[in-house]
Amino acid sequence: MSTKYIQLSHGGGGLEMNKLIRGLFFEAFDNAILRSEEDAALLNLTGQTAFTTDSFTVSPLFFAGGDIGKLAIAGTVNDLAMVGAEPQYLSLGVIIEEGFPFDSLKTIVQSMATELKKSGAKIVCGDTKVVPKGCADGLFLNTTGVGRVIRPGISAKALQPGDAILVSRDIGRHGAAILMAREGLELESGLQSDCATLWGTVEQLLIHPFEIRAMRDATRGGLSAVLNEWAVASNVNIQVNEGDVPVADEVRGLCELYGFEPMDLANEGTFVVALPKSQADGALEVLKRFGHCEHAAIIGEVCEAPQGKVILNTPWGSRRYLDLPAGELLPRIC
Repeated sequence: MSTKYIQLSHGGGGLEMNKLIRGLFFEAFDNAILRSEEDAALLNLTGQTAFTTDSFTVSPLFFAGGDIGKLAIAGTVNDLAMVGAEPQYLSLGVIIEEGFPFDSLKTIVQSMATELKKSGAKIVCGDTKVVPKGCADGLFLNTTGVGRVIRPGISAKALQPGDAILVSRDIGRHGAAILMAREGLELESGLQSDCATLWGTVEQLLIHPFEIRAMRDATRGGLSAVLNEWAVASNVNIQVNEGDVPVADEVRGLCELYGFEPMDLANEGTFVVALPKSQADGALEVLKRFGHCEHAAIIGEVCEAPQGKVILNTPWGSRRYLDLPAGELLPRIC
């Protein structure tokens, strides 16, 4: 395409819109279902099906380790994976502000196409809207996902006393990366968001006969939100050993500088797993050896007391409640 910026005519249903959709989206996401160009995609679904949707408004659109496109695909695929479902089909809704650079849009679409290949999922339908300048902040995306449930019964309500709690990698990277991008910070270590598709790692866990009670990607609200939601849903207490929770030095330093708590910061490629304590070491080995999760760790356990609380054991021998994050620490992180 010769145009350098998105114009209102690209959303008008005419020649310009046709060129945009065919020349960019169809070329990047090409598959037989999308190519049929029907008003609705015709899908063949068997067995129990998982269904999820999410909208993405992250600011800035590009950050260390990813962009809004990678975030949208990974986020939706991960939501399916967390209930034991193999990602199959996605829809894509795109809202573009008039004047948005075409090269930036092309980069984001190519990022989405690259991320799709990591799970094998396909974008089979979509919608494009162009709104006048000032009516949107550059670009908003909505993705809806459908997947085949391979392991039924994985649920936030399934935790039992004696279960172990594992985390797949160090926490808080996405929130820290967004903070860096907004503040114009540069670190010598090159800290990046953990934004990633988790299906390949989850699939390795599902191949083995682990009795997985629950899985959850620790996005908004971070690890704190996941553990509190689980404690309430299963009516149990969860004890976490703060010293066992992996946190990168760069993330810890940013938290100290800005007064944040690493466990409250968002992640986009980190998930939490609950399963019987007797299987925890085996699951940890699978995560590290086959799931490329070298920083995975066992961080706590589910307790008898039915209070719906998360208790943090500090390295200094004290204990405190780990509460849900209050307020909006970093708006528009996804």
